[in-house]
Amino acid sequence: MSQIFAEILSPKAASKIELPLLLSEVIAGFPSPADDYIDRKMDLNEQLISNKAATFLVRAYGDSMIDANIKEGDILVVDRSMDAHNNSIIIAIFNGELTVKRLKQKEGRLFLIPENPDYPLLEITEETSFEVWGVVTYIIHKAI
Repeated sequence: MSQIFAEILSPKAASKIELPLLLSEVIAGFPSPADDYIDRKMDLNEQLISNKAATFLVRAYGDSMIDANIKEGDILVVDRSMDAHNNSIIIAIFNGELTVKRLKQKEGRLFLIPENPDYPLLEITEETSFEVWGVVTYIIHKAI
C-alpha cells in the first residue's frame, strides 16, 4: 500500500502569491502566436482553495495512484469540508495508515482502490479502522 508522508503544508501560513495570467489560452495542438499582454494577476490560492479553513496540502509518496496521475513527490490539495462520493480520490486513515486512494462502492460494499494494477484493492468492513480525512481537489506536480 502506498503511503502518504505526514508532511502537511498549511495554506493558512502561505502568503498571497499573484502570478501573471495570460489573456490568450494555450492551444495544446498546433502552435499559435502569443499575445503580448497579460489579462490580470492570478492568485493560486483563489484558484486551488475553495474553503481555506478546511483545506490542507500533503505530499504523496509511493506509486499506488500513478494511473490517476498522482506521482511521488506531488502535492495534493485536500478539502476536508467536501463529502467523499463514489469515485472520489480521498485521503484516509486505513487501519492506522494515512493513504490516498479512490473510494469505490461496488455491490453494496465499500473499497479503497489503488490506481496501479500492482496493488490490491482494500475493502472497508465493520472491522476496518477507517476515517476519511478529505477529498483531493487538485494535484500539483512538475511537468518534467
